Amino acid sequence: MAKQTQKPMIWNKDAETMPRDQLERLQLERLQQTAERVYRTVPFYQKAFDARGLKPSEIKSLQDLAKLPFTTKQDLRDNYPFGMLTVPLDRVVRVHATSGTTGKPTVSPYTAKDIELWGEVMARVYTAAGVTSRDVVHNAYGYGLFTGGLGFHLGAEKICATVIPVSGGLSKRQIMLMEDFGATALTCTPSYSLVLAETAEDMGVNFAERMKVRVGIFGAEPWTDKMREEIEAKLNLEAFDIYGLAEMIGPGVSIECPYHEGLHIAEDHFLPELINPDTGEPVKEGESGELVFTALTKEGMPLLRYRTRDRVVLNREKCACGRTMTRMSKVRGRTDDMLIIRGVNVFPSSIESVLLTCEDLEPQYIIIVDRQKDRLDELEVWVEACSELWQRGEYFVKETEKRIVKDLLETLGVSAKVKVTEPHSIQRSEGKARRIIDRRELGN
Repeated sequence: MAKQTQKPMIWNKDAETMPRDQLERLQLERLQQTAERVYRTVPFYQKAFDARGLKPSEIKSLQDLAKLPFTTKQDLRDNYPFGMLTVPLDRVVRVHATSGTTGKPTVSPYTAKDIELWGEVMARVYTAAGVTSRDVVHNAYGYGLFTGGLGFHLGAEKICATVIPVSGGLSKRQIMLMEDFGATALTCTPSYSLVLAETAEDMGVNFAERMKVRVGIFGAEPWTDKMREEIEAKLNLEAFDIYGLAEMIGPGVSIECPYHEGLHIAEDHFLPELINPDTGEPVKEGESGELVFTALTKEGMPLLRYRTRDRVVLNREKCACGRTMTRMSKVRGRTDDMLIIRGVNVFPSSIESVLLTCEDLEPQYIIIVDRQKDRLDELEVWVEACSELWQRGEYFVKETEKRIVKDLLETLGVSAKVKVTEPHSIQRSEGKARRIIDRRELGN
């Protein structure tokens, strides 16, 4: 575990150190307002409330949160693209999106007020990691529909730091710019930080001697404390874990402080709860459960009890840094089959839908995820050819592989290797087929 190397700093002391009783009163007030608003403006929620015989006015305490309906990713797909909006579309100033199972993305609209909220919680993120207006932030998260790049950019500008919007790729150029521009903070996925470390080594660049980077904020994919130690050793910095999800705001939902004893949730804006994924009932204090969030202040598309499918443990004790906000553990796994590949959500059903559109292939496949020497996640798909394709010979098999590679990239947003195998080469199962082999070391 990383050692505390800096004095804890807090961006918004009034909010982040608020006494629990005062915080809970604020949460209840905001919960009541949000429940009333979504009931009035979103047909999905009105129907869900009515099906339970529930009116927003019946929410009298935080314990009544359990009376509210859950929201799932499928609900967002069913109301694609803007069916969950609580405001007219002309109030939306930006739209982000994540990949979906049918080629249709999960949409996250933002009003101007939502962008201000995002800047606020990201300012908390940077400040918790010790980043100030005097820092130069090298932002290597991807810019585009995904929330990473622009979310980190927004927060850096909020605290008046100098931000370098490099995005991903072109690693040798990134090393040059980090040195030339005097970057002091690095933001990217943890796996890409190790790519940068190895690129620097190949270029003969000694990070400790030639770089000023002292802080790294890494997220968007699972990573272990062992990986943290390797990153800190190779890049000569202090590594901070961040958690976020586009359905709430993007990056900025929670962040570690220099004590590295859990990620502080901005729970004046995002109300957390833990449930048993099978029953939907709350779990006991200190137990692992599925993380569920309710957006308390989101204007454009606030979600009630959104099931993240991430398994964590919550700690509500006050932290030594002074924050009173609930802390969450690192994500300990998923309650569904979603994979996170290079920071992108990938559903096996998305891959299957592409494969099944090709008449030359059998519905027998294996998805392999690995993390090789270059530290980036690799996605590989093996799928059986039908007898006719195999008999036509290697040229036609290779052409089919190329076509599937292209189709998967367009559907998933990430590249994948494809191997078309001979008929009956993939092992059958009499029970539930094992479609996914995840070779990444993501244990504790």
